[in-house]
Amino acid sequence: MKSMEEAKEEIKARLSVEDVVGQYIELKRAGRTLKGRSPWGVDKTPSFMVSPEKGIWHDFSANKGGDIFTFIMEVEGVPFREAMEKLAAQAGVELKKYSAGDKKIAQVKARAREALELSTKYYQICLTKNKPVCEYVFYKRNLNRKTVVEFRIGYSPQQGEALKNFLTKKGYNQRELEAAGLLNRFGGDMFRGRMMVPFIDTNGAVIGYTARILDQGEPKYLNTPDTLLFNKSRYIFGLYQAKEAIRREGFVVIVEGNMDVISSHQAGVKQAVATSGTAMTEQHLKILSRLTSDIRLAYDGDEAGVKATERAINLAGGLGVNLTVISNYHGAKDPDELIQKDAELWRAAVNERKPAVEWLLDKYEEKLDLTTGPGKKEFSDVAMRVIAYLKDPVERKHYEQIVAKRIDVDVADLVAKKVDFEKKPKRLKTVKNSEKGTDVLRGVEDNLLAIMLYGGEAGTKVNLELPEDEARLLELEMVYENRYKGWENSALEKEVKGLMTRREEEIRKVRIAELTEKLEKANDDEANDILREIMKLNKGL
Repeated sequence: MKSMEEAKEEIKARLSVEDVVGQYIELKRAGRTLKGRSPWGVDKTPSFMVSPEKGIWHDFSANKGGDIFTFIMEVEGVPFREAMEKLAAQAGVELKKYSAGDKKIAQVKARAREALELSTKYYQICLTKNKPVCEYVFYKRNLNRKTVVEFRIGYSPQQGEALKNFLTKKGYNQRELEAAGLLNRFGGDMFRGRMMVPFIDTNGAVIGYTARILDQGEPKYLNTPDTLLFNKSRYIFGLYQAKEAIRREGFVVIVEGNMDVISSHQAGVKQAVATSGTAMTEQHLKILSRLTSDIRLAYDGDEAGVKATERAINLAGGLGVNLTVISNYHGAKDPDELIQKDAELWRAAVNERKPAVEWLLDKYEEKLDLTTGPGKKEFSDVAMRVIAYLKDPVERKHYEQIVAKRIDVDVADLVAKKVDFEKKPKRLKTVKNSEKGTDVLRGVEDNLLAIMLYGGEAGTKVNLELPEDEARLLELEMVYENRYKGWENSALEKEVKGLMTRREEEIRKVRIAELTEKLEKANDDEANDILREIMKLNKGL
């Protein structure tokens, strides 16, 4: 991969398509997609669609589409390089690191991936050869062989440079191992005498580790630090193994610990993920909201769990997700302990949940004496702070009434003390005018290419050059699903015939427009030739 392609991927990883588009268009969720009005003002009903899951957009009225880069190019009327610079600035990506003068970064990443893949296999072999560690993994942790293989669990030897020596013999130098996050500040192995659980990205590649101590010692868990490959504020543990189950079942369970994730998967609840050693971020929720709007939190009921839930409610406010809390652990302190007690109880608990705000209000009420004035004041303060995170006015009103009833006051009195935490209406950025002629031609060709790719036999009637860009192919899939899904082959063939005729007409129109513009600047001899060509093209319309 070329270095600028690396920069593009890094920018895409940091900026979601809905955030970029949302600076210019008001978007509303419609199932797994988002809809809005065309920024070019050519639709009467919302015809602009965004797919957060695929990272693409398509405007069915203006016949435009693509990824975040093409969107900025279109709305700002700027070339690709300028669009990339704008998005890089938003994402906090330094393009100079990816410039032609510094191509080493792509090589460093590639070598880090290779080293991590080799180290994972090495750790797996070390596990199989160490009987006490096998007893810990298979008997004390109650993990079965299938789970150990699925999560690629291994063991890091106690010797200080065992892995380093192994990888050095394979041709890796110290700088490459540091870039992979495999060495400590003294140049020895980062992980020693620990059960190794790889961090696996959504493509199935190892990008780091979480490592649990087997005996007594601190820290209990040791994670890979942020590297070129691993960023804890965006990484979701278990998502690679969970994503298909999330799509199939329609919900995700966020647990606190990585072992909770592994135990849950083994118990049959394969929708479990964790934010892996860091507090939940907006980026975590955005990634998950692209897969499902049903997000269930399996947090402890202690002070840390209460704070984490309030943070999640705040972050989820504008994402259109249904946030609930799994509320019945049957006396266990966390999912892992409950699963060891009875896996069936955990499977049942996943469906015994409360709306996150309701659960949080219950927890605050348990801590305060609502028969006293100070208790009512403190409860109303924290309750109204939480309610202010909610964007839906009906939902806010519902919880205002609940809080008022619990402290025996009128809703009007409660609302009167409320601090307005809501943001001011967002001012959308201006959009450049569209070139109508080429947009119409693009729309016709989009429809033809969509049928060519996904229309079966009817697609063989189209003779156009297929795009190679992945974002473009995903966009054409969106076009087909929204325009032609369910059409019979005969109807598609008729559509192709009509579109091919329309395409020829639009090509002539675009050419005439180009010649007319050229005519204004031509001398007499050139003007005569241009006029003859225009007349010839007009006869074909």
